[in-house]
Amino acid sequence: MELKTIFMAFFIITTLVSFAYPSFVQEDVDDEQLVNPGPEMDAVVAISPASQEFNMYMLENLPPKFTTYLETCMDKMGSIFKRCNEDIIEEILTKKPVSRDCCMKVVKAGKECYVEIRKLMFRFYQLKRFASQVSIRTNDVWDRCSAEVENSSSSPR
Repeated sequence: MELKTIFMAFFIITTLVSFAYPSFVQEDVDDEQLVNPGPEMDAVVAISPASQEFNMYMLENLPPKFTTYLETCMDKMGSIFKRCNEDIIEEILTKKPVSRDCCMKVVKAGKECYVEIRKLMFRFYQLKRFASQVSIRTNDVWDRCSAEVENSSSSPR
């Protein structure tokens, strides 16, 4: 009987501690890089013939209205889109912040455009393995950029 009482007390204390201090129970992976910058990042975005076929097939099978919408979103960002897109993916994966110019273009295009482009990017063969891990980071990048643009536009010049 005493062993059962000790076990129940231990179980109850463990449960209460896990509710009071969730960090003891679960490791916070949001603060870790998904990819190290440099050669590892280069390897992630490298395109092979098989991945290129996968990507082309995926793009060809997008609904025409959605493709038009994405093109409009990309046009809103202007000629800087390609560079900013790569920088944003790098920030999501390595936590290397994008430039203020990119943030301004992203915010100008709008959150809906930003989110849909990110969803598309993480459907590409090279990046799809990270798709389940990037939704919070995608929002973090948006929040950081919108706050940075808001702060720069509200500060006196």
